[in-house]
Amino acid sequence: MSLVMFILILTALISLLLVTLAFWLPTLNPDTEKLSPYECGFDPLGTARLPFSLRFFLVAILFLLFDLEIALLLPLPWGNQLSSPLITSLWATLILLLLTLGLIYEWLQGGLEWAE
Repeated sequence: MSLVMFILILTALISLLLVTLAFWLPTLNPDTEKLSPYECGFDPLGTARLPFSLRFFLVAILFLLFDLEIALLLPLPWGNQLSSPLITSLWATLILLLLTLGLIYEWLQGGLEWAE
């Protein structure tokens, strides 16, 4: 048996085992929370027209924005090995400056205040 075939069979068996466990384990100990159709903490029998705080969404978008900043800056160490690392550093500084100015603006406007 070739090594590739062995690895394919092994990964298929491990995947099948994990899928079986994922379907079998939750049925061992069911309770009212697990049987509830919603896991978000809201009453599933209440009205669906509850108002959401827009401030919550603003803070969530800010978290996503700064996660995106990290993803944009990840290639920076490899970019420093280019023939002109000054351009890479300039772009990274520009991204950080833009995001810092946006954060300062949100802070001054009171967008980061959770409670009024």
